[in-house]
Amino acid sequence: MQAFAALFERIDQTTSTNEKVESMADFFLRQDAETSAWTVFFLSGRKPKQLVGSAKLRRWAQELLGLPDWLVTECYGAVGDTAEMVALMIAATGHARQSSEALSALSLGEWMSTRLLPLAAMDDTSRHRRIVDWWLELSPKEIFILNKLLTGSLRVGVSETLVYRALASVLSLSPSVVASRLMSDWHPSAEFFLRLGQPFHEDQSAAHADNALLPVPFCLAAPLERDPAELGSVDEWQCEWKWDGIRCQAVKRATQLEIWSRGEERITSSFPDLVEKFSKVPGDWILDGEIVAGEWRSPQSFHMLQRRINRKKPTEASIKATPVAFLAYDLLQWNGKSWRESLLAERRTALENLLGSAVGSHLGISPLLSIASWDEAARLREQSRNSGAEGLILKSKRSVYETGRRRGVWFKWKIDPLSIDAVLTSAQPGTGRRASLYTDYTFSLWSIDELVPVAKAYSGLTDMEVRELDRWIRKHTIERFGPVRKVEAVRVFEIGFEGISRSERHKSGYAVRFPRILRERTDKQAQDANAVEDLEQLSKSVGMQSALSDASIKAPRSDNRSLQGEQMRLHLGDETDSA
Repeated sequence: MQAFAALFERIDQTTSTNEKVESMADFFLRQDAETSAWTVFFLSGRKPKQLVGSAKLRRWAQELLGLPDWLVTECYGAVGDTAEMVALMIAATGHARQSSEALSALSLGEWMSTRLLPLAAMDDTSRHRRIVDWWLELSPKEIFILNKLLTGSLRVGVSETLVYRALASVLSLSPSVVASRLMSDWHPSAEFFLRLGQPFHEDQSAAHADNALLPVPFCLAAPLERDPAELGSVDEWQCEWKWDGIRCQAVKRATQLEIWSRGEERITSSFPDLVEKFSKVPGDWILDGEIVAGEWRSPQSFHMLQRRINRKKPTEASIKATPVAFLAYDLLQWNGKSWRESLLAERRTALENLLGSAVGSHLGISPLLSIASWDEAARLREQSRNSGAEGLILKSKRSVYETGRRRGVWFKWKIDPLSIDAVLTSAQPGTGRRASLYTDYTFSLWSIDELVPVAKAYSGLTDMEVRELDRWIRKHTIERFGPVRKVEAVRVFEIGFEGISRSERHKSGYAVRFPRILRERTDKQAQDANAVEDLEQLSKSVGMQSALSDASIKAPRSDNRSLQGEQMRLHLGDETDSA
């Protein structure tokens, strides 16, 4: 446990990808095969079935230490994580015995096979006694790791790609071969890790990189934060809509196909209707594109797509209720040839040749937009919502398909967010390093003479603004509900968001997508904030995809509170996403 805890700490304390890879590689070289297998299991984001819940660990620790409820609640508010809180409380109260070197020296493999997994067969009393004994003999860092393993909540700050690189350097294999061998469902064991390291031979087609159903690293667009005219002649750039969907790669080998998200998650089972469409495209290939709701020529809102995202095995009814489409905008491999080093124009021609007759209402090619000047591009950008898009993507015609985000290659020029002026009505502590501060805010709009919650936001303020607002919240609390503080309704903030949808779960009747704080409206009093009726009008305006005549949409403010004649603007702002 000691060695794995040290690895976790080294990874957690550095932002250097090279240092993370070196730390993992060094660990694999020093550990036994079973421990290495379990380490790969956890580092790649997998987790076993939960052995004990967080609430139970919290109760057992409280009983062990004899602490009152209020103190444990305050401790949790300061830390924000049960596993860490328990480790810190045991260390602070001096209950730990002399740290057991024998217990700490046990490898992760030994812990999993001889101690943790057997807990599943124990009764609650035996499990309780065993865990408390471990707490008293481990260091705080080891207790933290133990608690994370028990609750199935261990998350390590590395991507699967970095794990592949570390293993590849140790096993003398290419990262693509390692990734291929880790694709299928596997159980961590010494035997598995030894098989993972077997020498690669060209005739092992199942492990051959060209046959692996794996994506390639995505080429990402950088936010356009300057005048587009500075990019040079508009003729040197290819212009497309920035679709409001799920970025993904579709990989086909013979009759097999996988769909991978931008976050390297396999999402094939969520979209069987797309698998059927892809099966009609001949050959082996990798396509880069976007999944959108509805038909690709008239995509629906991202809110509609959310109904499909988290369904691992959608029913026929859900597929029929929310059909999806795939918009291809790049070809990365085709029949054994990599096209990533080819120029954009060449890849586009090949993409059109590949899809050809397979194009239909639910499988299409992202259309190119004809622009004669940057002013014309700006006008198209303002009209993005008319086409179900959230801005423009600008791609250098001389660009190859790079890895990651390279400036000067692709740019995303997003439309500005929608916004409303809302009143801060409550707050609760954040998590992680902000667990001791009130950083999760609830904002409300007027409904007649009542303020109704409409959005929760926690991003957009500087650290200095967060600390100032935290002090204010503590001084102006009028009521408390557990960790939530209801505050005086006097401060108004401009809240930006990407979309609006009807919601029966929200008291206001509406849900907003990706809310964040744009600024505080110190020039406005609470009675000047917007009303739910304003949000309703804005929703109708966006839903009808009405043409934009300038850089903002205006909706009449509700006159229920004698505010006739005032207007609500769709404010301009700047924001960045992960596309």
